[in-house]
Amino acid sequence: MKGMMFVMKKNSDKAFKKLDELWEEELLFLKTLGSYKSTLLNEKNLQMFIKNHLDDMGLNTHYFDIEPDKIAHYNNYGEPNWLCENRPVVVGENKSRGLKTGKSLILQGHVDVVSAEPEHMWDTDPYCPTVIDNKMYGRGICDMKSGVAAMIYAVKAINESGLELGADLQIQTVIEEECTGNGALALLERGFVADAAIIPEPTELKAISSQVGVIWLQVKVIGSGAHVERAEKAVNAINKAAYLIQIIDEYREYINTESKNNEFIEHPHPLNVNVGVIKGGDWASNVPSECTFEVRIGLYPEQDPKEVQNEIKKWILKGASKDEWLNENSPEITFYGFKAPGTIVNKDSDLMKALEEAHLTTHNEKMETKPFTATTDIRAFHEFGIPATCYGAKGENMHGINEYIDLVTLKKATQTLISLILNWCEVNE
Repeated sequence: MKGMMFVMKKNSDKAFKKLDELWEEELLFLKTLGSYKSTLLNEKNLQMFIKNHLDDMGLNTHYFDIEPDKIAHYNNYGEPNWLCENRPVVVGENKSRGLKTGKSLILQGHVDVVSAEPEHMWDTDPYCPTVIDNKMYGRGICDMKSGVAAMIYAVKAINESGLELGADLQIQTVIEEECTGNGALALLERGFVADAAIIPEPTELKAISSQVGVIWLQVKVIGSGAHVERAEKAVNAINKAAYLIQIIDEYREYINTESKNNEFIEHPHPLNVNVGVIKGGDWASNVPSECTFEVRIGLYPEQDPKEVQNEIKKWILKGASKDEWLNENSPEITFYGFKAPGTIVNKDSDLMKALEEAHLTTHNEKMETKPFTATTDIRAFHEFGIPATCYGAKGENMHGINEYIDLVTLKKATQTLISLILNWCEVNE
């Protein structure tokens, strides 16, 4: 046993030394990832850059578009209302050439990012990543291009140190993590599976133990437009939408006062409800005839997203019935994007034990776990019976102004991934 531990430490030290040599290259790679404005519908160029990088690493690469019809029957499928063509997912296979001694592993990250608007509020250009005080700033640098860099350079450090893995490993980069999760489903449906999966989302060097589910909906409100001169005889659609938004605020408070799932019992407000988009009117002197707004709603792991959809629809329509205009002109409610169930990670799985060991041996401290009040693609792996969790670096301001990743923890996360890969996949001596 001591001999085995000595060999494992020798291998990890060898890969850590190579990572030290590659560290500036990893940072340059991350900066390059951050320079791509890979918002929804604009992911292809970045995906092709990553594919070429994986080709250069000697991996066997594949890429293809999401085909909604093939994945629509899965629980984690989200209905897109945008085009899926010419927006590929990418996978690079690091095949074990020798005796299979370990277990296979997927390292997966998403390349899609949310908008950086309003860009003028940033202290730096959100698409020109900038390092200040050992923090790299830029849109998507934290969520989660830093994780993509970490997983790729963990594998690169292992390969360039001359170590041969005893099991197959995949590097997957996906799209639509921020809106449907269909990218992860598309790869799994094609057969790109493994014994376990890690997603290096920015988790402050902690492992996700559970996460909420998420649904999206759009509400369209009709008014009675007119020139502002006769506004007292018209009905302002924006005002009516504002009334319904108050109804949704009441729903948010209601669901957070109900009994909490045990995983979130210590969290003061686990189920966030957010009105993220509102559109209405086109002229200050016109009473607007139409207004739409879009909402994100959280739900607990034991809840069925379809039931929550029905609940929020009834809640909105009940509130609308108390308004004379909306009672006669019912709002149109459409569900799209996320219809994601929550999920709970098995803390006693072999994967979690291996991750705990990798964290402990790398950083000489016990790994913590955390419930997550948003969703990630680990739920797709769980639907396929594949153990999965998230573990990555520390950052701040995800989806906000001046998003950044802490580079000290990014290197630590890369080191943990190296240790996990070597222990999980094993090494053919």
